[in-house]
Amino acid sequence: MARSLAKDNIPTGWKYDLLDKFATRCSGHTPSKSFPEYWDGGIKWISLADSFRLDQGYVYETDKEISEAGIANSSAELHPAETVVLSRDAGIGKSGVMAEPMAVSQHFIAWKCDNSERMNSWFLYSWLQFNKAEFERQAVGSTIKTIGLPYFKKLKIAVPPYTEQKKIAQILSTWDKAITTTEQLLANSQQQKKALMQQLLTGKKRLLDKNGVRFSGEWKHQRLASLCTIKTGKKDVNEGNPEGNYPFFTCASEPTKSDNYSYDCEALLIAGNGMLGKTHYFNGKFEAYQRTYILSEFIGIDVPFLHQYILYWLMRDIDREKQHGAMPYIKLGLLQNFKVLLPSIAEQQKIAAILSCADQEITALQQKLDAFKQEKKALMQQLLTGKRRVLVS
Repeated sequence: MARSLAKDNIPTGWKYDLLDKFATRCSGHTPSKSFPEYWDGGIKWISLADSFRLDQGYVYETDKEISEAGIANSSAELHPAETVVLSRDAGIGKSGVMAEPMAVSQHFIAWKCDNSERMNSWFLYSWLQFNKAEFERQAVGSTIKTIGLPYFKKLKIAVPPYTEQKKIAQILSTWDKAITTTEQLLANSQQQKKALMQQLLTGKKRLLDKNGVRFSGEWKHQRLASLCTIKTGKKDVNEGNPEGNYPFFTCASEPTKSDNYSYDCEALLIAGNGMLGKTHYFNGKFEAYQRTYILSEFIGIDVPFLHQYILYWLMRDIDREKQHGAMPYIKLGLLQNFKVLLPSIAEQQKIAAILSCADQEITALQQKLDAFKQEKKALMQQLLTGKRRVLVS
């Protein structure tokens, strides 16, 4: 394996050998589907349909179940709880730990970490997570990529004494819990903002004005083209420079940098292909590439409100009316004729302020989550290679 696992780098007290010397390697199988009695018998069976459940620690549920008859009449095995599983086909390198006895399909490798204190399940899970990119590189195949069984027979690992393994796993588990908690908070905040948008951008919920009086009055539809100028970016611009001073908006998810700028204004920038409908707000000097639509010179509308409105409503129109070619794209006419339902400017500003606060909370949580993940990655690099040793009581 890569990443400082060469034998001459093994720390004092650690062992370097075949993974098979520390854990019992097992494979899986699919019982015949011609026999209904082999299925739906209460034994959870991890298959490719469960890939989304991996990389989250414990695996609690599976898409399908097999029966004792299915086990008895196939090469499938019932593995004990705490068995570690790794996908070697679709979702290559994704791993998990069985929360209860389960079987697996032939698309997975499993390792039973027995009670001899050679290998801790959660240390192995962390090690597999740490080396996920390496597993992905090992996959071969023209149609469906896979990792052949011979690779796992030769797979080597460096392991500390069992008590140190357990301590390392406990430390990394603490970070996993912090990451999971933050992910849940982020998902909740995103859902809350979505609900707010649904209420505020349709007029179903009216806010109070600065005098404490609820906004009233009918909202009016207007074509987007009547509220701003809509242009496309330039074809003849350079590919950008990471050291440039100006944002360079393309149809990618995030802007890069450019040495030059062609625009200096308040603008909304919408990806016309690529990350279709991805929208950015910017006020200042910037460059933009073709197929990026630039909305500017706004008339009678609060731009932050329009930004939120587009974020909520435009993707629905895009999904319905996007043009299909080598790459799906948005026609200029779709944007020009896009209908915006407008309250008064004062109500627009109040709505935008509330949704902006929600965005700030989401951004803060996303930054916190990214920091946790980066810190855990650095910690794994230190702990799983022995560069940093832990105290064991």
